[in-house]
Amino acid sequence: MTRFLPKSLMGQTLLAAAIALLIAQIISASLLYRAAEQRRLDSIAERIVNRIEIGSFHAQSSERAERRASRNERSGERRERREVRISRRFQFRFADKLQNTPSDKQVDGLKEPIREKLVTAYPQWGQNAAINVVLRSQQDDQVFSRSLTSGGSESDRPRRSQHEIIVASVQQDGSARWLQARVRLPDNRPRPLPGILFQTGVLFTVLLGLLALILRRITRPLAALTSRVEAFSGNPDQAVSLEESGPQDMRRLIAAHNAMEARVAALIDEKDVMLGAIGHDLKTPLAALRVRIESVPDDTQRARMADSIEDITNTLDDILSLARVGRSGLEAELTDLAALTASVVEEFEDLGDPVELELTQRISHAVQVTWLKRALRNLVSNAVRYGERARVSLIVEGDAIILRVEDDGPGIPDDAIADMLEPFQRGENSRNRATGGAGLGLTLARAIAEQHGGMLSLANRIEGGSITGLRAEIRLPATQTD
Repeated sequence: MTRFLPKSLMGQTLLAAAIALLIAQIISASLLYRAAEQRRLDSIAERIVNRIEIGSFHAQSSERAERRASRNERSGERRERREVRISRRFQFRFADKLQNTPSDKQVDGLKEPIREKLVTAYPQWGQNAAINVVLRSQQDDQVFSRSLTSGGSESDRPRRSQHEIIVASVQQDGSARWLQARVRLPDNRPRPLPGILFQTGVLFTVLLGLLALILRRITRPLAALTSRVEAFSGNPDQAVSLEESGPQDMRRLIAAHNAMEARVAALIDEKDVMLGAIGHDLKTPLAALRVRIESVPDDTQRARMADSIEDITNTLDDILSLARVGRSGLEAELTDLAALTASVVEEFEDLGDPVELELTQRISHAVQVTWLKRALRNLVSNAVRYGERARVSLIVEGDAIILRVEDDGPGIPDDAIADMLEPFQRGENSRNRATGGAGLGLTLARAIAEQHGGMLSLANRIEGGSITGLRAEIRLPATQTD
């Protein structure tokens, strides 16, 4: 699921703000709906209690009228018309017992509002009164069904019969009769949802729009700073001062980065000057010493002295090369890596070293040719020195170009592989360059691989449960492959 989430700071902030706003609107809508529903119930309760009050006031005169009508020979017809007329006027009746219909639904939410208003109107009996409230179809109600047949047009009666009414029955404590009030529900029930949705849309548009503008002001200089840091980490030769923009905190961050970048570039320049001076000051006396040892009469001693001077010179060259990686000024150029690999193998073959060229693929990639050859030579030299022979291959696996060198030596203990990539770590403890070297070859190869955006990895080859050699790989990103 996380892969569908936005990755940028602006996207995640806007998403968080949208979710928070949506939750707040849902809570607000719920509270508004409950308040509206409560007001609606209170309004219905008010209307019911008003009908009970009016009905109670006219009850006695209505009963006397009914008794007079019963003595008339047409009392039944007149009483029916009077009941209809009273129900229309007051929507109130007396009932000896409750009559239930199949469509009745209890409305418990109206009982307490009705009781509270009854207590206000009739303090002497409202608190202990029995209350029954049901929602009923109008066509199932005895009183309103009569009104359907006694008034209105024929075409209007089916629509009126679909209405629902609230029938509230109240029985005074100790009384046998029920006071019944009827309230017809309005045709259109209030629907707050469209208004809430419109309000939510306006809030989302305004708030998220303003937030996006503010975040844009922050993320634009932040993106520029990120790009500059990435560029400086790959090529720290020259410091570039970014324009300070955005909020005050962002401006301070850019200013601090500009100062740091300038300081780092100055330190690197000082290091290059120092290393150049060291190289010059050491190589000059070494060259003079190399000339002087020619006067030594003992051939054995003279050869040992010459070898020592050569070791010092080669070690110094490796140190200076390691310090200059990435600052040589060489531009990457599109190169046939298969031809580059073959040329390195041919160099060792001309010297009679057991080096074989195995699987290769024709691959074009932008590299610094001199440095990549240096890294590959170091790996092949180690394989020949420690592993008896070297097998070199060039392949593509997924999104990586792999320069692979394998040998048949004893390998390296697993817990020592990481240490072998550090400066002056050697697989052979002697200081004889013929058997051990200075311990900078793998370090230099790793630095060159990382300068090209790749990496150097070492791993033992396992066959039959035992180590059969070492595999060294320079992995370069294949994004520039043609």
